[in-house]
Amino acid sequence: MDKRSLTQMAQRFREAETRAEILRQELAAAIRQADADGVAQKDICEATGYTRQQVRRIVLAGDSEAGESGTA
Repeated sequence: MDKRSLTQMAQRFREAETRAEILRQELAAAIRQADADGVAQKDICEATGYTRQQVRRIVLAGDSEAGESGTA
């Protein structure tokens, strides 16, 4: 593998990381919306593959973000 190919592969990897971060944030927002809409945590876990603890953390993180923006 030459330097140019390696550089292109590294760039593709960085772009994929960026896309993954955006999708992670979108999924977190969807989880918080589902929770607000009354979807059972069990169903959120089944749909996302996340544990109940992960779902709770995401929902609680959204609650703290909303509280911080409300006080500003």
